[in-house]
Amino acid sequence: MNKETCNCTLLSEEKVNARNGENKFTLQPLSYAENALAPYISEKTIQYHYGKHLLAYIDNTNKLKAGTEFDDMKIQDIVKKSSGGLFNNAAQVFNHYFYFEAFHAHNAAKTTPHGRAKELIDKNFGSFEDFKEKFTQTGVSLFGSGWVWLVIHEDKLEIMPAGNADNPLKYGKRPILTMDVWEHAYYLDTQNARAKYIENFWQVVNWDAIEERLKK
Repeated sequence: MNKETCNCTLLSEEKVNARNGENKFTLQPLSYAENALAPYISEKTIQYHYGKHLLAYIDNTNKLKAGTEFDDMKIQDIVKKSSGGLFNNAAQVFNHYFYFEAFHAHNAAKTTPHGRAKELIDKNFGSFEDFKEKFTQTGVSLFGSGWVWLVIHEDKLEIMPAGNADNPLKYGKRPILTMDVWEHAYYLDTQNARAKYIENFWQVVNWDAIEERLKK
């Protein structure tokens, strides 16, 4: 397998790209307990979203890459170079790991960015509140299923809405934050109330993880 350093800001990249004896990706354990994000994201949602939806994308990626030029590639390279069903599933593997690794248990003192993340957000959006409002509105208004990404190029931040499995790596952009707005991310907790889910999302974002991504 290619041993190049990941330029994709996925902090768990080494674990995510680990293979079993059959050269298959496997579901990696979360870095926190399944109930750690409650009540903002419930244990049941984690069990279904991480334990079942993500696992299905991993299984499909393994089936679709087998015997192809993509078989030994890292997940981020499959995302960059594939198309069709393989891209859709591999991108969803990357997207979900990227999403889940940037959460932690709610801490009222740690719900806003600090360090370079704060500096860049203030520089590009005026304030965290202005950024949060724009990111939130992008998520509320995104039609159907998809993701909202915060990407960086040099010191320029951009909010990037993406339908279905789309991923900024495909366009040479570096992600530092994402929000899943597929219904399976929130339906068990807030039913069709996407705006309420997004309100909850901000309560568990791990800004220390975002800061680490900015160092990669």
